[in-house]
Amino acid sequence: MKATKLAIALLTATGISTMALPVMAYEAGDWLIRGRILNVNPNDDSGLLFAGAPLASIAGSGVTVDDDTIPELDITYMITPNWGVELILGYSEHDVNASGTVKTLLGQVIEAKALPPTLTLQYHFAPNSNIRPYVGAGVNYTYFFDEQVTGPLNQPGAKVKMDDSFGFAVQAGVDIAINADWFVNLDVKYIEMDTTAKFSGVNLVGQAEIDVDVNPVVWGVGIGRRF
Repeated sequence: MKATKLAIALLTATGISTMALPVMAYEAGDWLIRGRILNVNPNDDSGLLFAGAPLASIAGSGVTVDDDTIPELDITYMITPNWGVELILGYSEHDVNASGTVKTLLGQVIEAKALPPTLTLQYHFAPNSNIRPYVGAGVNYTYFFDEQVTGPLNQPGAKVKMDDSFGFAVQAGVDIAINADWFVNLDVKYIEMDTTAKFSGVNLVGQAEIDVDVNPVVWGVGIGRRF
């Protein structure tokens, strides 16, 4: 809803109605460059926290992952007027918080950044229209970096490493013409993303780990240009 209102505001600010615009037909070989504001909203689910040596599960434990709003750049190459390939570039920062039986004891446990380059194959339904809906599907690789232990677990020598992730991605969106080359874009993606966070050097338990399905829904609104 917020993304839709922003798109309408962007179109209104131009003083141009899409009904009065010349058709901005996509053609094979076109490059579409978009700048978006994204909200990365994890649809998270975690396993139990395992700790100690040997590792043993802690009943009722888990973690949650906070969302983040970020700028993002994406590039689409039109193979034909209907088919395009999109690559998104950007990174997000997330806090990971203890939940369940360990929520009060541990609080926030990790700060980390995620770099999730995602490649999708898109089908554009109306390449000769000023309003161009599309759908897409593809793959995502997420690289986690700058992981830091936080809260009570942040002790001298404590470290955490989050495994990289590989999964599928699906999307739907629309480009709305401002003029022959510029357009407003609305986009939503679901990205399969899972990781295992592995702690070491934690006092009392020594090591710990937990599996987390992040699986974010990514909402985006922005401006694009055809080249």
